[in-house]
Amino acid sequence: MVCHIHHLVQSVGQEELIVDKKEMPPSPFGTQTSYNKWVDSEGIDVVTGYHLEDVYALPLKPWKRKGGLGIFINLEGGGETNDAYVCEIPSGGTLLPQRHLFEELIFILDGRGSTSVWNEGKPKQTFEWQRGSLFSIPLNAWHQHFNAQGKKTARYLAVTTAPTVINLFHNHEFVFNNPFIFDDRFNSERDYFSGQGKNHPGRVWETNFIRDVRSFELQEWAARGAGGKNVYFELANNTLCSHISEFPVGTYKKAHRHGPGAHVTILSGKGYTLMWKEGNPIQKYDWHEGSIVVPPNQWFHQHFNTGKMPARYLALRWEGLKFRTGLKTELCEVSIKEGGDQIEYEDEDPVVRKMFEEELAKEGIESKMPPVIRKSG
Repeated sequence: MVCHIHHLVQSVGQEELIVDKKEMPPSPFGTQTSYNKWVDSEGIDVVTGYHLEDVYALPLKPWKRKGGLGIFINLEGGGETNDAYVCEIPSGGTLLPQRHLFEELIFILDGRGSTSVWNEGKPKQTFEWQRGSLFSIPLNAWHQHFNAQGKKTARYLAVTTAPTVINLFHNHEFVFNNPFIFDDRFNSERDYFSGQGKNHPGRVWETNFIRDVRSFELQEWAARGAGGKNVYFELANNTLCSHISEFPVGTYKKAHRHGPGAHVTILSGKGYTLMWKEGNPIQKYDWHEGSIVVPPNQWFHQHFNTGKMPARYLALRWEGLKFRTGLKTELCEVSIKEGGDQIEYEDEDPVVRKMFEEELAKEGIESKMPPVIRKSG
């Protein structure tokens, strides 16, 4: 057997692994990163831990820079390479115009509205969005969000590269008021946010706007198992990218690992995720629509559907196919027996299948997983 589970911990909240830390002499400059200091200066709360139960239920506070309400989501799995936040636009209102040198993927949680995007001195491009829309703001372009509903607020979830950029430059004027125009990413093209796209081999859709990720048609993804489907999105010539995956009732996906920062956001269904660093205890996180799980760097993780409908999730993450970052992701569909980062069903500890069947029994659901044929040695 290739992979052994040394200890299984069933958990629901924000449990953390206990690790030994060597005593370090105090720094005369403090221990906070430039990004941490910036977050503190924004005046809103921060969610931490390994798992967020419900992004729709987060309490928000007034956010002066944005002109709306907001909260940061800095889960451990981001590793301060990327971050997330939720922002609310008042009913019938607008947010303040913004531009910045970090990338930003935006998923509309609720509401209807529009966004205008423009480069200094160039025409504005305005497009409409709704609940379930996904798009990205072109790097350092001016943008402004509008709520089209007079009696209801609108909320969105964003994943950004702010930690990397702010820690690198540690100069807010440079990051938030830089006049450089990235016209290789956006040059006021009239159809930029039309939703049109280009299909590439390997389930890749290159576009800058998806009207509704909840109903987007997916393609078969045999490598991850469970009869699942998937599509990858390349957005706005970013290094950040996204993908949608869906897998059937009574099934679960193969365990795998990759780099940090994949914000796995549940779109539909019910189930749980197991996460563990090799050789360490396993954590179990239950999820439903609105839950977010972010596996830490090179931690194995595995998704299980225990609900009565197909489970679909949206992963907002690093490492697209168009612009590589050097993060280790290319082997996450290759078996660990072949030097990769995926655990095949026959190589997983039998307790994984046993636990899944017990969880299904609680829901009165029959397992659709094929029998496992384990190899000796």
